[in-house]
Amino acid sequence: MTKLEPGDAAPDFALPAADGTTVSLEAHRGRQVILYFYPAAMTPGCTKQACDFRDSLDSLAAAGFAVLGVSKDTPAKLARFAEHDALTFPLLSDPGLEVHKAYGAYGEKTMYGRTTVGVIRSTFVIDADGKIAKALYNVKATGHVARLRRDLGLD
Repeated sequence: MTKLEPGDAAPDFALPAADGTTVSLEAHRGRQVILYFYPAAMTPGCTKQACDFRDSLDSLAAAGFAVLGVSKDTPAKLARFAEHDALTFPLLSDPGLEVHKAYGAYGEKTMYGRTTVGVIRSTFVIDADGKIAKALYNVKATGHVARLRRDLGLD
């Protein structure tokens, strides 16, 4: 598994969103993007993280950031997740895990002392030119958005 580093070109993608549209990284060129990968919609940690992004969305947008969430869930499940938790940023479906793998957000990880293969909770800050500004792997769901906001100088 290759992990991305600051300065790397962010792998482009076009993925189906919960609302039925297709969202691409190319369409966000010229704007900063926070792209985060999470294991599964409607689970406690993923819900906490998504709601934290939702609650910070206005200030992130005011600072010039778009937020995109990616999981392997189907668009239908993502639509239920968005509706249930009033999530107003795009949730993208990557069931084949191609984009997860391109970002190093899928692979071997350690959970509860044992090694497994799965989605690695990760967040990437992509600059307006499409380069990785921050690559954060194995982040915790709780407190992650607050830490990211501090790292970005938004608090």
